[in-house]
Formats: sequence, C-alpha cells, structure tokens
Amino acid sequence: MQAIKPLREENSPYLQLLFLMLYALIGVFVFAIIGFISAIAMYGPNLITNTAWLSGSDSRLVPALKIILTAQQFGLFLTPAILLAITEGKKPNRFYGMSMPKANSLLIVILIMAASTPAMGFINELNQQMHLPSFLKGVENWMRKMEDEGMVTTMAILKMNSISGFLINLTVIAVIPAICEEFIFRGGLQRTFLRIFKNPHVAIWTSAIIFSAIHFQFFGFFPRLFLGAAFGYIYFWTGSIWHAVLAHFLNNGFAVTMAFYFQKNNLPINQDENMAVSWYVYLISAILTIALFRILKDKTTKEKVIE
Repeated sequence: MQAIKPLREENSPYLQLLFLMLYALIGVFVFAIIGFISAIAMYGPNLITNTAWLSGSDSRLVPALKIILTAQQFGLFLTPAILLAITEGKKPNRFYGMSMPKANSLLIVILIMAASTPAMGFINELNQQMHLPSFLKGVENWMRKMEDEGMVTTMAILKMNSISGFLINLTVIAVIPAICEEFIFRGGLQRTFLRIFKNPHVAIWTSAIIFSAIHFQFFGFFPRLFLGAAFGYIYFWTGSIWHAVLAHFLNNGFAVTMAFYFQKNNLPINQDENMAVSWYVYLISAILTIALFRILKDKTTKEKVIE
C-alpha cells in the first residue's frame, strides 16, 4: 500500500515576499525584452533611437506602447504570482482560490461596482483638489507634472474610433490588468500579508496601499486605495480570485466604455468629470455600497459554514 505523501508546509511569508520581489525583477526584465522585440518587429527599429513614443506623443506608435504595457503586466504582476505558487509546490488554482464563482455572488459584485461609482467619483474629485503645505510646494509641483504627463499617455491610449479599437483597449486596459494585478496584489501580496499580520483588515489595506502607490498617480491615490481595499474584501470573503478580477474588470472596463462613447459622440473624453452630481447621490451611493458589502459578507460566511 502506497503511503500518502504529507503536504509540505509553505515557506516563511517573509521569504515569500522576497520571492515575489525577485520574480518581479526577473519577470519585468524578460518581458520588457519580449515586448520591445515584438514592438520593433512590428513598427521598425526607429523605436530604439526615438523613445518619445513611450509617452504616447506619437499617435502612430500608440499600438507599440500598448504592446509594452501588456508585456509589463505579464512580467511585473502575473509572472511573480505564478512562480510563487510553483515555488511553494502548489497548483495556482488551489493556491489562489480559482474555483468557479457562483452566479449570485457575481451579481452582488456587479451591483457593488455599479452602486459605488458615484461615491468613487466624489473621492476622486477630493483627491484631485488635494494641496500640500506651502513648504512642500516643490513636491506638489513635481507631483502635478507627473500627473499631467501620465494623463497625456492615458489620453493617447484611450483614443479609439472603431469597435476593433474599443475591443483592443478593453483587452489592454481592462481584461489583462484585472487578471494580472489581482493575482499579484490580492493573490500574492494580500495572501502573504495575511500570514504575517494574522489580521485580514491590515493585510487588505496594506496590499491596497501598495496597489495604489505602484501606479504613481498621486492625485488618484485615494480612489485607487479604496478600490484596492474593495477588491481585497471581495477576495477575502468569497475565497475566489475571480470575483476580484470581475470587480477590477468592471471598474476599468467602465472607463474604457465611457471614453469610447464620448468619442463616438464627439464629446471630450473627460466629459463625465464636468457632470454636476447632487450631494445626496453620493450619500445614497455610499449607503448602498456598504449595504451590498454587508450582504456579500453575510452570504459568503453562511456558505462557508454550510460547506
């Protein structure tokens, strides 16, 4: 009779963090080479000498920029998460909770993202109006400059005038980041921080802070922080990474869809920022969002008890 092989204990969570950083360095280096080679093969060797296209300043080469951004997602985010699971001798579907999500839980997640949209818009408005103390004026000017440069790149990527362009952007901006970023920030980091802190709230918010900070968009830090925390709680309560992936996709996909709609109707891409919203809409949005989170938590808790 063959003996049952005992399960190997996981490495120290601190060692897991070290692995994630090491794999991220290796991944971003390897995939940067792959991305550049692919871009050069498709758009010519002049990409090497003229790197202005990386900021989106040359509209003809924006597709090459999208190739680089996609490669970065796979190298910096998805690769470390997968390699960590392999290092621990686990299958990623068991390590990160990739079980098939239930329809009613998915519906609640969809309702959460829809209900929270006005509240997140309000947080974004407040963040955009943020000012640092006078003695940090130089830092604020630098942050504004970084924000403006990032906005130029974002606007260049969001330009689309066809269904095919919309579908490409939906893939590059919504589908791929939703998968890659959730696997590293919720699956990799949050899971590891939970082992370190033994407190889900600390683990979720620590991962959310890193998630927001790594985007280097200072005047969008707080809405992205709350989004990261929302994804974290969804993942923690449901136990399935796909719920967080769906929430992430809906957030990014909504922005892409609205940008496409505005351009098709000859409106500014940031048209939604000029829309006046009454204060009670924000309040209702916040109350509904909290209530839906409560429903999701109670539902998933009961299901775990039954199982």
